[in-house]
Amino acid sequence: MSKKAPPPFLRRHVVWRILFALTVTVAVFSLLRLQFQPDISSTESIARARYRVAARDIFTGRPKVAFLFLVRRELPLDFLWGSFFENADVEDFSIYIHSTPGFLFDESTTRSHFFYGRQLKNSIKVAWGESSMIQAEKLLFTAALEDPANQRFVLLSDSCVPLYNFSYIYHYLMGSPRSFVDSFLDAKEGRYNPKMSPVIPKNKWRKGSQWITLIRSYAEVIADDEIIFPVFRKFCKRRPPLDAKLGKLNLKLQKQHDCIPDEHYMQTLLAMLDLEGQLERRTLTYTQWNQSAAKMNDKSWHPMAFSYANAGPRQIKRIKDINHIYYETEGRTEWCRSNLTSVPCFLFARKFSRGAAMRLLSDGVFGPFDASALLTDSFHPR
Repeated sequence: MSKKAPPPFLRRHVVWRILFALTVTVAVFSLLRLQFQPDISSTESIARARYRVAARDIFTGRPKVAFLFLVRRELPLDFLWGSFFENADVEDFSIYIHSTPGFLFDESTTRSHFFYGRQLKNSIKVAWGESSMIQAEKLLFTAALEDPANQRFVLLSDSCVPLYNFSYIYHYLMGSPRSFVDSFLDAKEGRYNPKMSPVIPKNKWRKGSQWITLIRSYAEVIADDEIIFPVFRKFCKRRPPLDAKLGKLNLKLQKQHDCIPDEHYMQTLLAMLDLEGQLERRTLTYTQWNQSAAKMNDKSWHPMAFSYANAGPRQIKRIKDINHIYYETEGRTEWCRSNLTSVPCFLFARKFSRGAAMRLLSDGVFGPFDASALLTDSFHPR
């Protein structure tokens, strides 16, 4: 006896169950692909950034150097920089300052008229070791890019000093078609957070000095990035200090990756874009590191400050005479050259006190200078 065919409504029910199961399977598969693969928008954005560097516009006017100051509040070495800019043509440079929100640079807060009104109006509160430091840098680059004449971009701190006069630095920067970004493999410190993958793969993770000098197309890449920065903001954080009040919670907090984003972001972004081969992989800003302290000492590997006593002609000449840099983690020696010509590695140096800066001026780095002008009571920064 032959079996009866199932009624039509039952056949339709079975078909709908199969279709529903297929739909759920496809949805789950799609979600897994989104989770474990970089999204298409990230890939396309990186490709567009590469194209922008390769097909940059050629500026035909008189190019400027944009000096970007990332400061806590005022510029304590404004008197030195004022002397530096006095010997320059105002058509050759521009100045931008990221300071604490609401702080104004005027005759009551700075000794040099070059800094009047040069603060960013959209500055943010910055915390050391947090992504806010990167955000502030991006704001500086964005502001400076509004002037098409700005063709070189130098990022500086409030303790940085120039080691040469303006003319020498201007021609050094304009004479090279490359950006100067200290970048090397971070093989020892383990700051890479695996949660950054797959957007930032571990083999693209880089470390280097925060103080960089960029050509315009690279500055545009930094200012426009909306793919890598959010990953840093989410996963690259500063490990909080031990707090006795938190008890056992300290154990969990100390497991966080102590990332220090300002030492990794620019370098990693440019590595992601495969632009390292077009860089001078060194910084133009000299830092003297404290390597004598014990590893567990809080002061180990912190930049050492220059005072009046150790900023004399002999010490400055020693810095100026450096012509190569050795990168231990890569076994790489970076010889400092420009257009196949040997040049000094450093144009700037950092962690200079006011006394050290005054000695630079009194030793005639930029020309004649009357140090007694700084000792008057006519200036009281608020």
